[in-house]
Amino acid sequence: MRSGLILKKMGMTRIFDDTGNALPVTVLKLEENQVVKVLDRDKNGYFAIQVCTGKVKTKNISKAIRGHYAKSNVEPKKIIKEFRVDEDMLVEEGKIFSINHFCVGQKIDVSGVSHGKGFSGGMKRHNFAGLEATHGVSISHRSHGSTGNSQDPGRVWKGKKMAGQYGNVNKTIQNLTVIEINDVDDLLYVKGSVPGPKNGYLTVRDAIKAILPENAVKPAGLKDNKIIQTNASDQKEIIQDAEPISKSENVEVKNKELNDKKVSEKTNTSVDDASIKNSEISDAEKDTNNKEV
Repeated sequence: MRSGLILKKMGMTRIFDDTGNALPVTVLKLEENQVVKVLDRDKNGYFAIQVCTGKVKTKNISKAIRGHYAKSNVEPKKIIKEFRVDEDMLVEEGKIFSINHFCVGQKIDVSGVSHGKGFSGGMKRHNFAGLEATHGVSISHRSHGSTGNSQDPGRVWKGKKMAGQYGNVNKTIQNLTVIEINDVDDLLYVKGSVPGPKNGYLTVRDAIKAILPENAVKPAGLKDNKIIQTNASDQKEIIQDAEPISKSENVEVKNKELNDKKVSEKTNTSVDDASIKNSEISDAEKDTNNKEV
């Protein structure tokens, strides 16, 4: 059993297949689903993964929940859910799920809170037929009729279908088919309708009544962060390789400058020596001339 995901319901549309048939689909969006905690059998008694999603302001989260996220170095999220998994399907803390966790053609189960419809009658809530439209029925055409026995038991049985609150309960739609996956926008197109309003969060799992496809990613479909790391390491290696080259070039330039300085100093000293000798010769000639005179 693999982990499920928390997806956001964007609305409904339709898709045409290769034969031209129009298929009604629900669009589900994957926001950042990140692993907060991994539960182990030794510590917790069972294997499970806690997954969080949804942006939220940190000030709106209690200190206890903030501390729970801080243990895993994960940014606080709006929703957190726990998924039971097998031992070989565990995922490390901090990992981010990808939309490729599911595959096209796979059967999934979608769970969520249904639309709340308020206090509803028996015909709408339980699909009762109602009473006769004529033949003596007066002002009770949509009534649900009798609600129990007489003196024995003298009460209404628990669970009796009657008028009352309709909707706003957890519902699971099983064996829905994945029609299409959009990797760019992280969208999942599911055939049929799912419970809940637009922008509501749903829990999506592998169908328990269907076999998992062979091309499904195990233990889970994760976003690959290695590419960024390898690129960063490559850049570092390039920079490290480039630095010694620049240093060697600088050393060569400095050596050339030192050699030029030495040559210039030698030429200057030779010129100075020659000028001194010439001056000495001229002074000696002047002395000899003066003696002859």
